[in-house]
Amino acid sequence: SSSLEGCHPPTLDPSTDGSSPIQSLAVGHQYSSLGSQPILCGSIPGLVPKQLRFCRNYVEIMPSVAEGVKIGIQECQHQFRGRRWNCTTINDKAIFGPVLDKATRESAFVHAIASAGVAFAVTRSCAEGSATICGCDTRHKGPPGEGWKWGGCSEDVEFGSMVSREFADARENRPDARSAMNRHNNEAGRTSLNDNMFLKCKCHGLSGSCEVKTCWWSQPDFRVIGDYMKDKYDSASEMVVEKHKESRGWVETLRSKYNFFKPPTERDLVYYESSPNFCEPNPETGSFGTRDRTCNLTSHGIDGCDLLCCGRGHNTQAEKRKEKCHCIFHWCCYVSCQECVRVYDVHTCK
Repeated sequence: SSSLEGCHPPTLDPSTDGSSPIQSLAVGHQYSSLGSQPILCGSIPGLVPKQLRFCRNYVEIMPSVAEGVKIGIQECQHQFRGRRWNCTTINDKAIFGPVLDKATRESAFVHAIASAGVAFAVTRSCAEGSATICGCDTRHKGPPGEGWKWGGCSEDVEFGSMVSREFADARENRPDARSAMNRHNNEAGRTSLNDNMFLKCKCHGLSGSCEVKTCWWSQPDFRVIGDYMKDKYDSASEMVVEKHKESRGWVETLRSKYNFFKPPTERDLVYYESSPNFCEPNPETGSFGTRDRTCNLTSHGIDGCDLLCCGRGHNTQAEKRKEKCHCIFHWCCYVSCQECVRVYDVHTCK
């Protein structure tokens, strides 16, 4: 087990709470006010003892944990905006409803993107000096390249990932397949951050001549992580559950279902249950259906009216929108525009 660098947390013992997999992220609307008021860790519902101890020991970075969850949810909704399941959230501590009950691709993506979001937000907050227990990364510099030198504040993604691992993985200590799947996908999300770090540079010199260039390690825009993880969702590996008898009892592990495919790496998402089709509302699966969803008439993809509407057809309605038009640049220096009303056809699923 690892500890957070720069501080000395107490030993955190594994604890089993018997909670269902749906709550395994332990993140949701209960965190929405963390950034605006003093944090009383005991008042946050749904925390297991290990998370509660973490919250009390690192209370100053909990607002970043909350922000990371929010970033992850927003990115999920962007990536799936044209899919039958569009990462819909409900006003409930489970966030996504029964969708995460099953060990599906969707569950895999949600765990990965939320864990990456927490690591991302904590890392960024540390680099901005928002917390006293962390800061810039000084470990991974190495010799500078030709024409540049180290400067600025390299973001400490190792610390951010450590926080995400300690907090998001706190529930995943059961010897069952679902915990194994969640741990794997959480780590895949965090690994994506490390894989996409890049050198960011700034020029110095007269009139921006770039006589001297300073560089530092930076996280990418989170959209890069979202796009990367969406590709991993599309190529996720289906697994089967195997049971083994060990000294502590029965333990479940995951194995690739198809031997003729390359086994998943630490960067791939894994799942072992099929997804519902999400075409019709179903309270048991958490599907909201696709009725009244806006579809793209010209697309042959999943966002097109044929596939998104599941063959039920679509309605078309004219919608008037006000837009700026006939814009003219005036010397010097402003732009004047007229306001035009344009009519668009909006297509929604029956």
